Amino acid sequence: MGVCEELRALAVVVDRLAERFPEVPRDVVEEVVQQQHRALDAGRVRDFVPVLVEHAARERLAQ
Repeated sequence: MGVCEELRALAVVVDRLAERFPEVPRDVVEEVVQQQHRALDAGRVRDFVPVLVEHAARERLAQ
């Protein structure tokens, strides 16, 4: 997965999570997704990064 594809996938993740957690301001959802993405930034295999970010962000937002 290239950088552009990864960023587009993360934008979709933000949209999905913002829809799933309407009580959370969108900017908070974006920040959580960015934090989770930074936590995985050192990985070599990038194909599953958006999925892993979404899972971790969803757990944080659900708390």
